[in-house]
Amino acid sequence: MSLDVLFHPASVAVIGASRTPGKVGHDILANLVRDGFSGTIVPVNPSVDSLFDLPCYPSLAAWGGKIDLAVVVVPGALVMGAVEDSIGAGARAIIIVTAGFRETGPEGLAREKKMVDLCQRSGVRLLGPNCLGLLNTEVKLNASFAGTLPVSGGISIFSQSGALCTAMLDLAAGRHLGLAKLISIGNKADISEVDLLSYLAHDPQTRVIVGYLEDIATGNNFIKAAEEAATLKPVIILKSGTTAAGLKAAASHTGVLAGGDTAYGAAFKRSGVVRADSFDALFDYATALSMQPLPKGNRVLIITNAGGPGTMAADAVEKAGMIVAELDRNTATALRAQLPEAASVGNPVDVLGDADPARYVTAIEAAQDDPAVDAILVILTPQAMTKPAETAIAIAGALNGSKPVVASFMGGHDVMPGRKELAAAGLPDYESPERAVSALKGMVEYAAWKGRPPRLVTRFRVNRRRVERIISRRQRTGMLQLGEVKGKDILGAYGFKVHDGALAGSTEEAIEIAERIGYPVAMKIVSPDVIHKSDMGGVMLNVANSEAVGDAYDLMMLKIRKRVPGAFIEGIYVEQMAKKGLEVIIGMSRDPQFGPMLMFGLGGIFVEVLKDVTFHLAPITEDEAIVMLKSTRSYAMLEGRRGQKGVDITAIASGLQRISQLTTDFPQILELDINPFIVGEFGSEPVVADARMTLAPLLKEEK
Repeated sequence: MSLDVLFHPASVAVIGASRTPGKVGHDILANLVRDGFSGTIVPVNPSVDSLFDLPCYPSLAAWGGKIDLAVVVVPGALVMGAVEDSIGAGARAIIIVTAGFRETGPEGLAREKKMVDLCQRSGVRLLGPNCLGLLNTEVKLNASFAGTLPVSGGISIFSQSGALCTAMLDLAAGRHLGLAKLISIGNKADISEVDLLSYLAHDPQTRVIVGYLEDIATGNNFIKAAEEAATLKPVIILKSGTTAAGLKAAASHTGVLAGGDTAYGAAFKRSGVVRADSFDALFDYATALSMQPLPKGNRVLIITNAGGPGTMAADAVEKAGMIVAELDRNTATALRAQLPEAASVGNPVDVLGDADPARYVTAIEAAQDDPAVDAILVILTPQAMTKPAETAIAIAGALNGSKPVVASFMGGHDVMPGRKELAAAGLPDYESPERAVSALKGMVEYAAWKGRPPRLVTRFRVNRRRVERIISRRQRTGMLQLGEVKGKDILGAYGFKVHDGALAGSTEEAIEIAERIGYPVAMKIVSPDVIHKSDMGGVMLNVANSEAVGDAYDLMMLKIRKRVPGAFIEGIYVEQMAKKGLEVIIGMSRDPQFGPMLMFGLGGIFVEVLKDVTFHLAPITEDEAIVMLKSTRSYAMLEGRRGQKGVDITAIASGLQRISQLTTDFPQILELDINPFIVGEFGSEPVVADARMTLAPLLKEEK
């Protein structure tokens, strides 16, 4: 059912309206009346005859008319009755401000579910409970106890925290940001962030969507709604309350490295959400994205009247992964002719401490015309001859809207007149260059996401039936840890290259296998009780002849029995020795909300110590897989530098795509590691040197 009636009701009833200032029922009614809602307002309170010159009714039945929206502010024990009365009066949407439901425990949750069931059966949408209410500046609807209706604008906000709603209103007012809508979602018993993303995506008054969330209940639905919204307009979200609860049983490198916040980061990246890492950043991004055009690239020009702040900004640009733009030769020549001799026409462009507004205009106009510049940062520091207000007015007048421009008027009292002029002109201004650069980074990343190629997920030809048989057999027997032997069986069925090998149960079998596949061979212990084989002495490499195979077999068995007493040993896997190459790790950890998270990193110290890894949600495209590789600090080693040959990057990307297909096809796989995955030069086929998987247990109804 559409949420339109929630934001555009013709009539609103306040059930629990009060005559006492400071009570929620009083403040909500006062806001509706004071802020000019033009529809019918129906106060309900059996103890009062009139409120704010409006007749007050003992019940909705006593009023006798139809309502669109009911705002319920009665004590918890009376909420269900108020909901029933509202539905009886024709309400199509209900806001429950009252707290005391799922947040109080099982009994409160049961009451909440009963209430939601009734609303859903009746075709009524419910906001809350335990919420602040909502505002819609378009129709002067302030059905909340948040205070005065803000100035109308293009930013819409939803928040899981009512307290943060009021803080956001205050901050928006302080930054002269106009709002379209503000919604406090409370317990999300019915209406959630998914509903609001879908609605606000198509709301003509909303240009930028801002959200604060503590949890996301339905990961796949969130990704779909967020991606749809971000395709149409910027979506900025601050996510808190991350935990590592899902890592307690992690048995793989991928599972251990997939921190509690990793899935949210991957989901936001996938769906085009601009993620804010602080409350200030939330509005820093919203300010820039609501006021300025998107950049066409990541090359930033800095204009400043002081060398130090310019250097700070240049450092921040590089640290943010953007480029300090190199001015076109003609631009530099033109600036040299118009600026004082002592001015710097590199980047930063230093217009000097005695700069008047005209110098700033000269530099900005040149930068806007320069094809080598994608975004502009203007810095002003208060010096004896500086005119902040006049400079701000001149800067705003010089903008042609072709490129994003952000400002950092640094200081306090002296620059305040300039900051006010910037706000009035709709030009984003930040207290420090670093915050301005951070806002530009958010714009650059969002623009890059919008310009991404179409998502084309490759489907490889695989032997799915073989994998089904292996997984089904292991789940039925309860042997949920798949070691190298079965892990390689599964990966081979999905097109990975796996060297010849077999499991040996005796010295004689080991020698026979080695003779058949050819020397040198690798020998590895196979046991569900031995996870890190190398650490326990369970791996021997480059075993060159039959005598060495026999010795290795006996020695490995002796070591394992001594170091892991009581371990169940299936045998020793003997396989053809892989050729040398670059060792990388690729894997998957299944998030309970968002599904398979793919992981890539270099092997050895890079994954163990530096944790230089990257994650992406499945399914993944080839382009997204390549971006994964490029996002690691060690990507240069894949390309090859200083005389070292690079490796076949597309082959690694293909491996990630195949894992994506495997783990999407089989949700029974909870974790997967290929470590190491040995990659060679371009044109060579990577080899699975070792693998490990964890399966989900069968549910009772599946047994």
